[in-house]
Amino acid sequence: MDIQKILTKLHISELNEMQQHAAEAILGSDGDVVLLSPTGTGKTLAYLLPLVQLLDQSLTPNPSPKGEGDLVAPQALVITPGRELALQSHQVLKSMGCGLRSTACYGGRAAMDEHKVLKEVRPQIVFGTPGRLNDHLDKENISRYGIRYLVIDEFDKCLEMGFQAEMEKLIKSLPGLQRRILLSATNTEEIPQFVNMSKKGTLIDFLPDDEQTSERITLYVVHSPQKDKLETLKQLLLGFGDASSIVFLNYRESVERVNSYLVEQGFTTSCFHGGLEQRQREDALYRFSNGSANVLVSTDLASRGLDIPNIENIIHYHLPESEDGYIHRVGRTARWDATGRSFFILNSEEHIPEYVEGDVVPYAEAVPQLTKPAQPKMATIYIGKGKKDKISKGDIVGFLCKSGGLKADEIGRIDVKDRYAYVAVKRQKLQQVLRQTRGEKIKGIKTIVEEVR
Repeated sequence: MDIQKILTKLHISELNEMQQHAAEAILGSDGDVVLLSPTGTGKTLAYLLPLVQLLDQSLTPNPSPKGEGDLVAPQALVITPGRELALQSHQVLKSMGCGLRSTACYGGRAAMDEHKVLKEVRPQIVFGTPGRLNDHLDKENISRYGIRYLVIDEFDKCLEMGFQAEMEKLIKSLPGLQRRILLSATNTEEIPQFVNMSKKGTLIDFLPDDEQTSERITLYVVHSPQKDKLETLKQLLLGFGDASSIVFLNYRESVERVNSYLVEQGFTTSCFHGGLEQRQREDALYRFSNGSANVLVSTDLASRGLDIPNIENIIHYHLPESEDGYIHRVGRTARWDATGRSFFILNSEEHIPEYVEGDVVPYAEAVPQLTKPAQPKMATIYIGKGKKDKISKGDIVGFLCKSGGLKADEIGRIDVKDRYAYVAVKRQKLQQVLRQTRGEKIKGIKTIVEEVR
């Protein structure tokens, strides 16, 4: 497998030091590995690059001792604490173009539908939440006998969310398990015995000794004259122009309230919390990550497992409930070598938490020059045909250029699903695209083209 070719495809010139150490440990031994590294340093790629070199790309499923025949028989399971990280990791593997197949399994949709996908794809790697993976194993939708590698991503978060019993059940049900890889952005005092890590395992610790947040992040405080901070938040966001920002709150109801206010004020936002339907959550993240929304208003659900580049501002509308929560919120910005800013909005009754290290300076630019919110650079359109209709990304680019009058550089991220596709296009070209593609055919098939709001 040509790793350099994969890196080129991902637009990465070379691995960072942590990723190099991880690859050496995973490929250079047959023991278990624990990788500790801050949020935003590339842990997903750190384990996926060596893992894909260890797996067999053969189409033949692994045999079962019970003679069960042609089963869905993955060689590796990746446990994630939430569906977003499962989906994101699955997409990272697809973008690597290494020839290995994967699926993402998680709650919030019918297990039967996932079983159909599993049978169709026959993945070598399955990413999923603990409960849903157990469900598929119990129903024998996935054969447990060929699984050799187990990855637990965000291991600390899995424990924090109370998945101990589900993870213990899952691990004990894998008779052929040979190696475990655990990843975390915080140090875990003790790994539970049920994980059954080997004594010859390797610990790779890239957590800084005394650096709570990256030195590339500047911390600011903004004082709200009213207890209700909505107007202060509005003025702050106006000053950011079209910069990408996340506003963190502690409660779902507060997220809905603040998001509704910002939309009424003319901001283009995405609303994200655990009470939304899965499709709503995916749409919200998609619009934010492809540049069709400037602001993501969210609970701490968005503080982990999201790899969205170029987030410039983190705003604590509500103060983080713990130091760990603060670290993960701020870790959304200044990823890789970028810089970022973190803002605390405080009313007269609030103070900077004692656990916050470093200088927090008053934000001198809180008075905006703009009077209306800046619009995002992109807009998202829905195309009502997908993979099942034999539609590819290339077909979509050709359709939008020929029928929609776009140039290639006016088209952004494209995601083709089974029955539909999402495409980011330059916002100023949106109405032109909708007008010129109305009633047009893609590959000879009539389709719907409309804006995703």
